[in-house]
Amino acid sequence: MGDNVAEIYHQLGFIQPTLIQQQTFSPLLAGENILGLAPTGSGKTLAYVVPLLSKTSTQAGTQLLVITASQELTAQVTEVIRKCLLNLQLPLQVTSLGGGANLKRQQEKLKRHPEIVVGTPGRMLELAENKKLKLHKLKFAILDEADDLLADEKLSVCRRLLSHAPAKIQLGFFSATDNPILHELPRWFNQQVKRVDVRQSDQTQGQVAHYYVTLPTRKRFDLLRKLGRETGFKGLVFFNQVADLEKIAQRLEFNQVAVATLDSQQRQTQRQQAIRNFTTGETALLLATDVAARGLDLPALPVVINYDLPLTLTAYIHRVGRTGRMGNSGTVINLGNERSLRQLKQLLRPAGYQLELAKMYYGQVMPLTAIPASLTPTKQSASKAKSERLKKTVRPTIKKRSKKKHKQRWRDQKNKGKHKL
Repeated sequence: MGDNVAEIYHQLGFIQPTLIQQQTFSPLLAGENILGLAPTGSGKTLAYVVPLLSKTSTQAGTQLLVITASQELTAQVTEVIRKCLLNLQLPLQVTSLGGGANLKRQQEKLKRHPEIVVGTPGRMLELAENKKLKLHKLKFAILDEADDLLADEKLSVCRRLLSHAPAKIQLGFFSATDNPILHELPRWFNQQVKRVDVRQSDQTQGQVAHYYVTLPTRKRFDLLRKLGRETGFKGLVFFNQVADLEKIAQRLEFNQVAVATLDSQQRQTQRQQAIRNFTTGETALLLATDVAARGLDLPALPVVINYDLPLTLTAYIHRVGRTGRMGNSGTVINLGNERSLRQLKQLLRPAGYQLELAKMYYGQVMPLTAIPASLTPTKQSASKAKSERLKKTVRPTIKKRSKKKHKQRWRDQKNKGKHKL
């Protein structure tokens, strides 16, 4: 393959490598351990795939292990590697080992001794401990979405998996967000790690507008239904709970809105079909939990909708990172009441996100600044409109009741007079 980074990426069909690809290519090629931090959609997968493929030998057992945070990311990384092998004409084999897939089929694939294995940590650990995945010849291990893979009990699973490999292998950790565990890598993996952080200087992110729409809970569904019926609309919709996702999906289907769902409780084939239907345009909305926020690449996705607002800044970054990738523009729509949106603004303040107040206007969610002033109610006009509504409804009712009460009093007086006579 050679060691000219620009030439290799040109061969792969790219005009030039991104910043993270440029700055990690030589260190990885030289055998250094790397922590690569770059925005979502900046080409982190190719940043480790390209240099490590050039160091992988044919028919020498499994040498490159890529640990991913989800089944979707496993399939995506595997596809990227296959395209690279084809374009660079490298006679190497790659196998995916995602959780939820058929275990026996995966075991059969491993009998071919693939040089590259991509998978989720739990499934790969199961196969390694059953002596089906042999890592004694492993040279390189990559943790894609490292901040998630090293959180809580996942850290233990990853370390146990790598304990089946030789003690000194080359390590790569890649993530869009930083966290304390990424500053303690030497402690957990007994090796020094070079930190490459291009998040502030990277220029691959397109223009993304972040809107917030103040709505009561019962009105959020109506907005989603209207958007889903708009011709050509396409949006990834995030929920915090699977139960809420399923409930809204059923209501949308009842209202003839084409939707697909993506959550951790589905089988791998179901999730792949959901993504396929969405990317091909068969469905207008893809309803997902945060399982879809990690590394998933949906080409030129125009809109992300937070039906349920995320609970952490990290979750927000990964959700909105599905749009505005590789220079494309995008829109993020946050739905909530005034209180929850105030909390969201406070949550996002450290990251510098600017939220604009927006509303539904002719089938689109638009910022108030883009809507004609005559159609944007001010507090005074809203108060006046409320007063007019009261005149038309409450006051006539009061007048009617008063008249009825007066008549009843007159009847009582009349009856009282008759009684006296």
